[in-house]
Amino acid sequence: MAHSDTARIHDGATIAASATLGDFVVAYPGADVGADCRVRGFTQLWPGVRLEAGADLGPGVTLEAPESLESTQAGDSIVIGAQARVGAGALISRGVRLGQGAVIAPGTVVAQSVPPYAIVSGAPARVTGYTQNVSGSPALDWHRRVNVPEEPSVVALEVAGVTVHRFKFMHDPRGDLSVGEFEREIPFTPKRYFLVLNVPSDKSRGEHAHRECHQFLVCVKGSCAVVADDLEQRCEVLLDSPDIGVYLPPMTWGIQYKYSSDAVLLVFASHYYAADDYIRDYDEFVAAKRGADQETT
Repeated sequence: MAHSDTARIHDGATIAASATLGDFVVAYPGADVGADCRVRGFTQLWPGVRLEAGADLGPGVTLEAPESLESTQAGDSIVIGAQARVGAGALISRGVRLGQGAVIAPGTVVAQSVPPYAIVSGAPARVTGYTQNVSGSPALDWHRRVNVPEEPSVVALEVAGVTVHRFKFMHDPRGDLSVGEFEREIPFTPKRYFLVLNVPSDKSRGEHAHRECHQFLVCVKGSCAVVADDLEQRCEVLLDSPDIGVYLPPMTWGIQYKYSSDAVLLVFASHYYAADDYIRDYDEFVAAKRGADQETT
C-alpha cells in the first residue's frame, strides 16, 4: 500500500508491503511493521518497536523513545500484538507488550503490558473488559455476559465445556447456608483449594490455562468477574453471590478481574500444584490448543 508523502522510512526499518504509514510517521532503523498494519499519523516508530500483523495505531499515538537510538536494550522494545488497536493520543511506555487483539482506548496511558483481547482505558491504563471473538473486528460493546438463573441449575456456556452453577441457598435466622456436592454437581473431586483475596480493583488474576487440572470458582464474599476463553468464544461470568460458581475445564484460558474491595475467591482444583501444568503465555496456549484439537480430529 502507498504511504503518505510526509512519512519517512529510514534505512534499516522493516515495513511490510501491505502496511500503511500515515502523515508524518517516522520509522527508525530497527523498527518492524508487519503485514496489513496501519499507523495513521504523527507517530515515531523507534528502534525496537514491533507491530505484528494487522495492528492499527490511531493518529498521535506516542511510543516512548529508547534511551539511545544507536543501541537499544531488551527493556526498550515495544510490541503491538496482531490485530491490536490503539486509539488516538494513547501513550505506550518502553518495555510494554500489547497482547494480540487488545483494544486501547484513545488517550490511555499504558505503562504495563496488556493481556490479549483486553480492553483498557484511563491514566494509568485499567482493564475494563475483554473483546468477544478471536476473529473479526472487536467492538467496545463486546462480549457475552452470562445471565445466571435464580433457581438451582447448571448452564452450559458457548465456551467449550464451561458451565455456570447456581446452588441451593437457604435463609435461616441462625445464619444462611449454601451447599454444593462434588461429583454430583461439581464435576470432579478436588485435591487442592486456594483463596484469592485483597486484590486491588484495577488488577487482574489468572491469565493462564491448565493442561490437565480442572477448576471450580466461587466468590464466597464480595464479587469478581471470570472470563473464559477457548479460542472460538469468550464469555464473562459475574460471581457476586456465594451460591454461584463457574467450572473451567482443562485447556480453557481463564482470567479474573473486577474484584470488589472485599472479594474472597475460593478455587477448587482437581490436581495438586504442578508448575508444568500451567500455560501462562497466550501464544503458547493457542499453539497447544490447536495441536490438541488436531489430535482429536
